[in-house]
Amino acid sequence: MARGSRVTEAVFEAGYGSLSRFYEKAAGSLGMDARAYRARGRGLSIAWASFASPLGRILIAATPRGLCSVKIGSAEAPLREELAAEFSAAELVQDRAGLAGLQARILAFLRGDASLARLPLDVRGTVFQQRVWKELRAIPRGQTRTYKDIAAAIGAPAAVRAVGSACGANPVALVIPCHRALRSDGGLGGYAWGLERKARLLKLEKKA
Repeated sequence: MARGSRVTEAVFEAGYGSLSRFYEKAAGSLGMDARAYRARGRGLSIAWASFASPLGRILIAATPRGLCSVKIGSAEAPLREELAAEFSAAELVQDRAGLAGLQARILAFLRGDASLARLPLDVRGTVFQQRVWKELRAIPRGQTRTYKDIAAAIGAPAAVRAVGSACGANPVALVIPCHRALRSDGGLGGYAWGLERKARLLKLEKKA
């Protein structure tokens, strides 16, 4: 998350003695360097493209290291504005040809013909968020887990609400499948891109 106080809190909770020690070790585990994200992507070149899908318009963005953003909406312009706000200091380059392979994989995934589990990511998040996102990526297609299940799986059984918040902060929709997280009563819970899309995704996955 962008707010420094939350990042600092998560770093010290994870046992790092200082922020500098965390930054030294972060690149390998978090993908995008923490300083680069907090600087709104200064010095980064980020390629982006958008395309139509069964869920609406999808915008994908990637650094040379992997996907850093996947957003879903009804039109390109608002998604492009969100990306520009998130990485306001980066160079954003529209590159449909360069991202055609990733686009094809996502569309194949929506058809039930491909997995996104091994796509390279270049994302940022607190230590806790990263643990949640890793657990989400381990959920097989067509299956779901409750927020409570996920909290228990990462060794933080009391952090059910925090798991929900981590799902909401997911920067790469579909690739980190937060749509597979449900409430304990079977309800959909939340979804940043709309509950109708979440329900449709779950139906698509079960059908496939």
